Order: sequence, then C-alpha cells, then structure tokens
Amino acid sequence: MSNYKHFIMLLLFFATPAVFMKIVFSDINTQDFHPRESSCQQCHLAQGQITAANASQLLATQEKLCSGCHEKSLKVSHPSGLIPGQKLPDKFPLDWKNEMTCSTCHNVHTNGKDSIRGGISGKQLCLSCHQMSFFTNMADSGTSIQQTVHKGRISNDFSSADSYSMECMACHGNEGDTVNVSINSKGIVKHSSGAVNHPVGMRYVDSYGKGSYVAIEKLSDKVILPDGKVSCVSCHKGYSKKHGEMISVKSKTALCLECHDM
Repeated sequence: MSNYKHFIMLLLFFATPAVFMKIVFSDINTQDFHPRESSCQQCHLAQGQITAANASQLLATQEKLCSGCHEKSLKVSHPSGLIPGQKLPDKFPLDWKNEMTCSTCHNVHTNGKDSIRGGISGKQLCLSCHQMSFFTNMADSGTSIQQTVHKGRISNDFSSADSYSMECMACHGNEGDTVNVSINSKGIVKHSSGAVNHPVGMRYVDSYGKGSYVAIEKLSDKVILPDGKVSCVSCHKGYSKKHGEMISVKSKTALCLECHDM
C-alpha cells in the first residue's frame, strides 16, 4: 500500500503543469536571456510562469516590443510583421498569425552575436529564402541589401554624418562607384546624376531654429532623422527593391516640402 500511495503522489506531482514547468525551467539561467535587464512581463502577457504554451501571448506585436530598444534596426530594415509570399525554410518560423516577425530570423532569448538562426549572415542569409533572381533586376544587383539586414551599423566615430549615411558612402564613396555620389568637406551630398545636392549630418532642430523649416513634431513619419540628424535615409528608402528609391510622396517637389516650409 505504501508503494501505491507513493506512486499516486508522484503522479499528482508531475501532473501539475505549474510544478512541472518549474522543474523544467529550473536548470535555465534566465539571467543569460536577452534582454537581461527586463522582466518577462515587459513583453509577455502571462503574469506567472512563462511556458511553451503561453510564450506567444505578448503585450504587443514583436515589432513594437523590439523597437523599444532597437528603434533604428526596425526603421531601415527588412520588412517584418507581414505574411511572406513564399514558404520559408523550417528554421525560420512564422508566428501564430503566420507572419514573419523579428523572431523569424532571431533567437530572441540568446546571447550570441545577433542571435541569427543558423548562424549565417549577409548574402547567405538572404538566399536562405530568396532566389538569386530576386536580386538580379535591382540596379545594384541587390548588393546594398545583401550586406546587412539592418542598416546603420557602421561606426560613426570619425564623422558628423549618421551611421546610415556612412553605410551608404561605404559603397558610393569609393572610386569604383559608377553613380559617383560623394560628400564634400561641408557635409553636402553631391549627386552626379543631377539630383538635388543636399547636406547630411546636421541636427534638424538647429536648422529649424533658423526658420523656414517644418517643426520636428509635425514631420511625416516617413522622414527618418537618425539621432536627430538629416541623413541619406531622410529622403531615400534604406531598404527597397529599387535601389535609391525616394520616400513616398506625391512628387519630387513635395518631398522638399516635407521639411522646408516655403
């Protein structure tokens, strides 16, 4: 009888989900989880133990939650929060809405560099889902978007220009650039194509103080000012099938009026 009673007690113990999950997770050092400085409840809806069953119940979309810390990464990056037009490899999972999200490519609770699933990057990562033909019709054969999924990662310590503009100039500033875009000593971007030459690197609020500019709080969400600075990505889409595509406005003149109050 004592053995039977002991068996029943063990069965009830392991049949309790909360107790079972506590045992399962007891060997995991949650201090190593990303993000280390935040509680689970900052992102997860469940108020108790986070389990495999309730982990997908979040307080908001992954894009909104991740942008709390990674604002730049989401502004000029591969699209996220959408249903892909093709089947992705199994190692890149979709969320419960069948949408591609941040965690499709990232293991969000690990500490490895970038935590990319499969440990790949650049062109190799792109070709995990896209065929090479996807890039061949682009003006630069997809070179600009195959380098980094998230733009603006180049060190910016040696220039007043923002990191997005510096990344653009990493290609456009070299002598082999057939488009011949350059930034002069005064921070003016020179376009050999005949497009408008425009300064980058200055703080928008400083220009606004001189008059004839739209107040920063009234600017369109389409106009990105990295660290408050005018940038290449203030006018150009940083991540687009059409390399160098301008942000969406009704006309080229209207683009000037997004910032200039004339």
